[in-house]
Amino acid sequence: MKTIKKFFSEVFIELKKVSWLTRRELIDATWIVIISSFFLGGFIGISDFVLSKLLGLIIR
Repeated sequence: MKTIKKFFSEVFIELKKVSWLTRRELIDATWIVIISSFFLGGFIGISDFVLSKLLGLIIR
């Protein structure tokens, strides 16, 4: 039980050292992730479509 208490006290000490994002920074980072995921998904989808059509032409 003593080691568990020591562990959590050390965790809280370390969490005080963390540099937390502000609300605005978190929102901006979230939008960047959403937009990047959208564009990456679109790129992968278009690439898959084009490559499957090319492969279909080659196989015929």
